[in-house]
Amino acid sequence: MHYWLFKSEPYKWSWEMQKAKGEAGEEWDGVRNYQARNYMRQMQLGDLGFFYHSNKGLEVVGIVEVCALAHPDSTTDDPRWDCVDIKAVCDMPQPVTLKAVKANPALGDMSLVTSMRLSVQPVKADEWMEVCRMGGLNGQTLKAF
Repeated sequence: MHYWLFKSEPYKWSWEMQKAKGEAGEEWDGVRNYQARNYMRQMQLGDLGFFYHSNKGLEVVGIVEVCALAHPDSTTDDPRWDCVDIKAVCDMPQPVTLKAVKANPALGDMSLVTSMRLSVQPVKADEWMEVCRMGGLNGQTLKAF
């Protein structure tokens, strides 16, 4: 399993909107960055990701799961752009702010800190565990809605 971070501006696509899609999930569409697209092409079913509110909020607010492999993005006719589908798994009990991530020496190399603008990012296993710990998921099984 691999871990990821998905950034969204909450006024365009919020955590609440993601949760409302239920088990079917939703395309993570509109990504027009080659590196982010390539990351989505690497994703496997069941991979987990952080749902991050960018611009307003600047915090990890939930956990998502990849529920459909990379496929053509339905928002464009350009064959260069792919996306995956993700579904909400659980809320982050205590949202983890960008400020808290930056203040944690264990997360100094995290893509969220070093590649701020990238909308889809890899997360290392140790970073995943640390952010989960910071958010109150200390070893708990992720419970679906």
